[in-house]
Amino acid sequence: MQVRPGGHSISQKTLKNSIQCSGIGLHSGMKVNMALHPAAPDTGILFCRTGLPGGPVEIPATWEYAIESPLCTTLADPAGDTKIATIEHLMSALLGCGIDNALIELDGSEVPVMDGSAAPFVFLIECAGTLHQDAPRRVIEIMKEVSVSEPERAVTLNPGVNMSVEFEIEFDSPVVAQQSWSMPVSEGAYKRDIARARTFGFLHEVDRLRAMGLACGGSLDNAIVIDGGQILNPGGLRYENEFVRHKVLDLLGDLFLAGGPVIGATRGFRAGHALTLRLLQKLFADRDAWSWRDMTEADLAYGMGAVTPPVRAVAARA
Repeated sequence: MQVRPGGHSISQKTLKNSIQCSGIGLHSGMKVNMALHPAAPDTGILFCRTGLPGGPVEIPATWEYAIESPLCTTLADPAGDTKIATIEHLMSALLGCGIDNALIELDGSEVPVMDGSAAPFVFLIECAGTLHQDAPRRVIEIMKEVSVSEPERAVTLNPGVNMSVEFEIEFDSPVVAQQSWSMPVSEGAYKRDIARARTFGFLHEVDRLRAMGLACGGSLDNAIVIDGGQILNPGGLRYENEFVRHKVLDLLGDLFLAGGPVIGATRGFRAGHALTLRLLQKLFADRDAWSWRDMTEADLAYGMGAVTPPVRAVAARA
């Protein structure tokens, strides 16, 4: 049986100041203004869609309000009238920076894509500053294995002493090929190894995606674009295996829809947003599979807050 860490509780954290940015939506191609605000303890991450005829609509960033949508993670209000799409990079940055509570205001239906990674959001959070709050940070501890799969893809949660991820991708592309990445998650490791990894796509798929109303705002400024055996971005890659690192970035953002950091080992194989959402739905449907507890100082010793090196990294194999 897993031994739970002890020690003093770690406090929740929010933003010290509000901060704003603007950009375009990756899929809508529309300009959107976004503001990140501090929030009270136990608020969690709360999105607020402004500029609507009936007034602002708030949607908690939890799995109960998430819906399956192509190529991104989307929240919807219970009536289904208001949606906020492509939240995964921002959610990943909030988790990676240890933010428990924040109010995110947008005047559009999609979080701005910025440069296609989480790094601009990390920068915004650091510019706003952080503030510890008088309430313990709550984490979800995995008590037994939970797994979902479909042909040639799967994602699994197992008990563990920290939050760790392992991911493998495989594409019929000489540029991407097969890549794996594994790491214990900490603020230091996230900023160093994950935050700058950008989303990616293939040039031959652009027309089809845009016909579906997707990737309308995509460009070399906010995505890695692959054409056959070459990368079209003038600066090339930020990491040798940037593709799989971005998939880890996405996975962490989607897992934060649990409502807090997940203490356990996550293993993904070619999984995407929809499969991760199904994993959370299956997890919370089984009351014996998870447990809330306070995060403690002992968790930091296991890597949750310390700067830790990656466990394993395998670059692309042609």
